[in-house]
Parts: sequence; C-alpha cells; structure tokens
Amino acid sequence: MLLNSTLLPWRTPTARLLVNGQAVAGVTQAEVIANNHYAADSFRVELALGADPTFTMPFWADATGLLVDLQFSLDGAGFVSLIQGAVDSVGIDPITGTLQVEGRDLTAALIEARTQETFSNRTASEIATLLAQRHNLTPVVTLTTTPVGRYYQSEHDRITLNQFSHATTEWDLLVFLARQEGFDVFVQGTSLYFQSPTPATVPPFLLRPDMLIDLQLRRSLTLARDIEVTVKSWNSRQKSAFTQTARASGLPAVGGSGGLPARPQQYVYVRPNLTPNQALQFAQQRLSELTLHERVIDLQMPGELSLTPRSSLLLSQTGTDFDQAYLIDVIERELRWNDGFIQRIRAKNTSPREQTTTPADMVGAVTG
Repeated sequence: MLLNSTLLPWRTPTARLLVNGQAVAGVTQAEVIANNHYAADSFRVELALGADPTFTMPFWADATGLLVDLQFSLDGAGFVSLIQGAVDSVGIDPITGTLQVEGRDLTAALIEARTQETFSNRTASEIATLLAQRHNLTPVVTLTTTPVGRYYQSEHDRITLNQFSHATTEWDLLVFLARQEGFDVFVQGTSLYFQSPTPATVPPFLLRPDMLIDLQLRRSLTLARDIEVTVKSWNSRQKSAFTQTARASGLPAVGGSGGLPARPQQYVYVRPNLTPNQALQFAQQRLSELTLHERVIDLQMPGELSLTPRSSLLLSQTGTDFDQAYLIDVIERELRWNDGFIQRIRAKNTSPREQTTTPADMVGAVTG
C-alpha cells in the first residue's frame, strides 16, 4: 500500500543516517524498534552502495566503532532522532549493490559491560549516575536514599552476590535496582533515565479504527479471572516466616450458567530474606505485570513521530470493552521508499478491576 499517495498525499517522509556525525547518502529503507521492557532498542538500515563517495564498500568492509544517529522526517525538512547507538553488524551484497547496517541503542554498552562491584554503601541513584557517566551518558536520575546493601538481608546474600558478580552486567544491576525502587530505567538518545514511571500528565494518543490500516484485538480469559499473587518468605536473622498476598478482582463472568467456573488464578513465589514490606511490594509488582497482559492490541497505522514506548493510547469506537486506555509495549517504525512510512504498535492493559492486599501472615518460627 502506498501510504503517502492513498492516505496522506501531502507527506514526504524521509530517513537520514548519520555515521560518526556525518550524513550518509543512499538510504533506501530504515526500521527502528523501540520497546518498554528493560531491553535495548534496535535499528536496521538498508543503503544503496555507490550513492555516497565517502562511505564506499571498502569503508564498510573494514569499519569498526561506528556510532549512528537515525533520524526520520515527515516533510523532508524537520528531522527527529529516533535512535542513537552503535553498529553491531554490516551486511554487504555486491551483486545487488546494497548494504544492511544493524545495531542497538546505547543501552548496548551497559548490557555488554560485566561488573564485579557490589556498591553496598552506595544508593541506587548514585550507582545509576556513576554507570551513566562511565559510558558518557547524561544521567537523568531521581534521588534515592537507601544504601543498596539493605536490599540484601543477610551475609549469605552478600556472599552470593560476590560469588556470582562476574556474571552480572551493569544493565542487569540497573534493572535490579530499578525494580527495588519501583523505578523505570531506560536509555533515550545519549541520556540514561532512572526515575519513577512517567506519570500520566500527557493526554493519551487517541485511536479509532478508521485511522488504522490494521487492528487486532486479543484477550486472555485466564488473566481476566480473579488473580492472586502470594509471596512466601522467611528471615534467617529474625527466624520467622510469613506470606503476603495481593489480589486483583476480575470482571463478573458472562456467558450463562453453563460456562466454566471462574476460579481465581493463583501464582506463588518463594523469595528468601524479604521484609514484609518488600514481600508485599514484590507481590503487587508481579500482580501488576500479570494483569497488564489481559488485553493486547496490535495495530498498524501511518507512521508518526510523537509516540514513544512510554506513551499511552486510548482506543475508541470499536463498540466493545476494548475501548479503553493501553500502555505501549513495542513500536516498530519502518520507512521504505516504495511503500512509504508505517508503524506497528503492540499495547496492553488490564480491564478495570479492584486490587486488594492481605496483611502479612506470620506463619511461625524457623528453627535452627
């Protein structure tokens, strides 16, 4: 489908590739995949060999340490940077005279950096700032006050952390710290963000079926039930064990009395050496993650440049309970000279439901 001529005839979308700060001619195809689940964004660019006298086939055959900035424009004039990162691989086809460049955003440097540091006396925000600066990223960090050593409730945990720290990456450490603080962590451009999840201060992006090329709606009936998450833990120092339970009530069952009984969906996690508050936080976090997958929408639409993986959508005019708000999970933007500029989005959310928690149940002393 020629989106530019049939849907939006006034648009002239264009992609621009900068390699080590220098524009490269001959881009014929570009794709950026951005996500909202603690992973690096990625890009893929196809170029016509011979279109640029500087970036020739011999250059690409031997190049190393390439930093790129991939930018899109809707009108050929004002460009928006969608991703900055390093090239992971180069593919050359001398028969067709084409080149493919693939890579990830600057999260990749943190993913590939192993660490043996425990940072026990530092706070999460201090660690995030230190690691950002270590990789020449600008830290956008919300202050925290808890020394990370308090996340580990016994000497056994610290010994274990030291023993296996050679297998820990700096990115894994940041994700762990973000989860402990209830934070989000991601790289955007040349900045590392370590902060509370973005509040819903920006109005959601409004969507109607007539605006879309394709729309698929899916609902998990398993996750639509009442859901209980129970966390069992014990404290080796206090010699006590307890459970914490968080529950989300689903919508009333429909479909007549002949349907299957709607039993609660139960999930049980065992985590050692948590405090009651930490166990409750873990239960609530897992409950939120599970229920978010109840309703999933997959859509394809003409490309635009305002949405990010941390934007929200508001679907309307389907005439169903799918008409509600959604949180973006993945955005795939693709620009082809022959087919125009499209984007594919996956978003998810739970149906409206109530959440309750059960006070910690102290189940007895642990002997020995």
